[in-house]
Amino acid sequence: MTTSTGRGLLHLAAAVDQPDTYDADPYLTLTRLAERGALDFITLGDSFGRPGPDALAVLSRVAPATTRIGLVPTVTTTHTEPFHVQAAVATLDWVSRGRAGWRPEVSATGEEARLFGRRATASAAELWGEAGEVADVAARLWDSWEDDAEIRDVATGRFIDREKLHYVDFQGATFSVRGPSIVPRPPQGHPVTVVDATQQHAYDVAARHADVALVNAAGPAQAAAVRAGLRRRAAEYGRDPDALRVLAALRIDLGGGEHAAVPGHGGGGPLPSDLGPLYRGGPVDLADLVTAWHRAGAVDGFHLTPVEPRRDLERLVNGTVPLLQHRGLFRTFYPGSTFREHLGLARPANQYAALAGSRHDLN
Repeated sequence: MTTSTGRGLLHLAAAVDQPDTYDADPYLTLTRLAERGALDFITLGDSFGRPGPDALAVLSRVAPATTRIGLVPTVTTTHTEPFHVQAAVATLDWVSRGRAGWRPEVSATGEEARLFGRRATASAAELWGEAGEVADVAARLWDSWEDDAEIRDVATGRFIDREKLHYVDFQGATFSVRGPSIVPRPPQGHPVTVVDATQQHAYDVAARHADVALVNAAGPAQAAAVRAGLRRRAAEYGRDPDALRVLAALRIDLGGGEHAAVPGHGGGGPLPSDLGPLYRGGPVDLADLVTAWHRAGAVDGFHLTPVEPRRDLERLVNGTVPLLQHRGLFRTFYPGSTFREHLGLARPANQYAALAGSRHDLN
């Protein structure tokens, strides 16, 4: 679907992080609010370096209480077993009926390594290299069950067609996995992979494995250059660059009222901050910023992190989103049911089924 400018519709996502919150209900409240605004997805951060609930477990609780919005927990790939990681993400896709994603992250501190006591710290380059391998083996394990591997034949007592289960036999730099998975192929085929490409060593992982890449940029020209670079790198890896969505990461503070517009931006930003670009202003000027960047072809959308979670998300959904909808830049309803459908991404073909089919044709 395209807008009146000829570009595809915007993609919008929001973080629902709430420090020192352990109960699931506040996360559910924010997710439902974001879903009311028809946002593509929400993210929930996680880290071994700070107290807090497990993001993937929280969103598994949120999933049955929501219906359309994509759910993306941060999943740390360091010190964790890749086999368990992919099974947990696949389970979230089943629980949510095709709305799961995951955001790989690494653990780089000695303090976090000592929590596990299994390995020493490593460089960021090594850790992100491992994260890329985890993304690779996860996709293989999700494909290790063909879509029709479950036969559930009561008469013969056969639950699975074993010819449609596949060993992945993956050997990485720090782990090996034989497979197959213990979870049937997820409803989306592959849950959506979201990578924060603003981190130096994550850039190649995003280009090679991500469905959605998050980037920092001070303005539309810089954002457009980063997007073009990621798309070129994806093509070098043999990917279709049109299958990569690039979203600008922006913190938003909508509590300061309407400010005089800054040329080319609107509101009071983006402004530099220790946590990345920050917009400070009102919902109307934020809509102007988003509109200007989108019409300039800078990015495919925005990932917005509210400074004050409840207040800013409410103002985003009740103020900014309706303006973008009125301008024909953002959806007014979810046309599909899965996260991939929200993003306009096809369900991936099963690599092992395709290989088996080609062998059958040769015979």
